[in-house]
Amino acid sequence: MKRVESGHFVKVHYTGKFDSGEVFDSSEGCQPLEVQVGSGQVIPAFEDALVGMAVNEKKTFRVEPEEAYGDRDEGLHHTLSRADLPPNYEPQVGELLALRTPDDQRVYATVAKVTDQDIVIDLNHVLAGKALNFDVEVVEINDQASPQQGCDCGCSCC
Repeated sequence: MKRVESGHFVKVHYTGKFDSGEVFDSSEGCQPLEVQVGSGQVIPAFEDALVGMAVNEKKTFRVEPEEAYGDRDEGLHHTLSRADLPPNYEPQVGELLALRTPDDQRVYATVAKVTDQDIVIDLNHVLAGKALNFDVEVVEINDQASPQQGCDCGCSCC
């Protein structure tokens, strides 16, 4: 029976939950997620948990914050003047913004606070500081990547 090893292309169905049981991501209703184990496409602890699994095997595991997206860093809160924002833009607390750095890299920020004069954005990853619990099922193990097949289900697995 073939088992997952580093370098394999593995398709998995997964559900990620916080300790509260709230689902933060899932492939349910979508194509399975395909990752090349050891390539760094997903957090290393997720890849490590797949190693040794066989097709149709299910596993539940927990990833601590330091093995996932790190602890929250309150130094990553920045204040922006509303005068520097696009006209007629009304930011909402909790809104996710896609920003560009001077070297044209995309970074994401969450609106943490809104006042009449400015907004405070939080540049921490949205999953920073959180333990992540995963239920996974291996559905395929291959030596090569599958041909790309997009989907329009709206989930992040595509």
